[in-house]
Amino acid sequence: MSTSNVPVIAIDGPSASGKGTVAARVAQALGFHYLDSGALYRALAHAASQAGIALDDEPGLVALAQRLDLRFEAGEIYLAGAPSGDAIRSEEAGRAASRIATLPAVRQALLERQRAFRQPPGLVTDGRDMGTVVFPDAQLKVYLVAGVEERARRRYNQLIEKGIDANLEQILQDLRERDARDANRAVAPLQRATDAKLLDTTDMSIEDAVQTVLRWFGEASPHEPRR
Repeated sequence: MSTSNVPVIAIDGPSASGKGTVAARVAQALGFHYLDSGALYRALAHAASQAGIALDDEPGLVALAQRLDLRFEAGEIYLAGAPSGDAIRSEEAGRAASRIATLPAVRQALLERQRAFRQPPGLVTDGRDMGTVVFPDAQLKVYLVAGVEERARRRYNQLIEKGIDANLEQILQDLRERDARDANRAVAPLQRATDAKLLDTTDMSIEDAVQTVLRWFGEASPHEPRR
């Protein structure tokens, strides 16, 4: 099987919509590889901070992206061979990732790294432009959304459960700002692909969302990826 024929499920949507959790569980259920594309931007932003590279230094960020030693393994993200832990999951890391994601050359530098995750038997990936830019021929495209207040509540609970101090109103404000930045950036803005299925999880459990995506994938032909 050539790489271009490897099935891909692309799940896009705004921050804290639950797409990462859904994508990871779908990948596990199918035995597919999983790519958290946002983690690449978070990892790059974190590595830039450690290297003293400013978040608006586009050439410096591109050079760092090209040599970034990063791998996904057993649900953990490793930077330079060491687990990143919660360092790239903080709200600060998310804000930094959103900033560098607006830089065209940075997005281009990470594009082929993302596409390299397309390996047999299949790939489930989540992000902002998986179905529109990175994998436009994905077997199944899902645009996963939830109300911004519900997303803020989920993110708040997630942080509290990890023992991280959080402020619900600040999270809500950050999400609204991030939504606007992601939707209005010049390159690869957050938008629903014309052939993506809409999945609103505002009043839906994670398990129900996972089962919906699995059902949709089962209804699609695994042998005839879209062109």
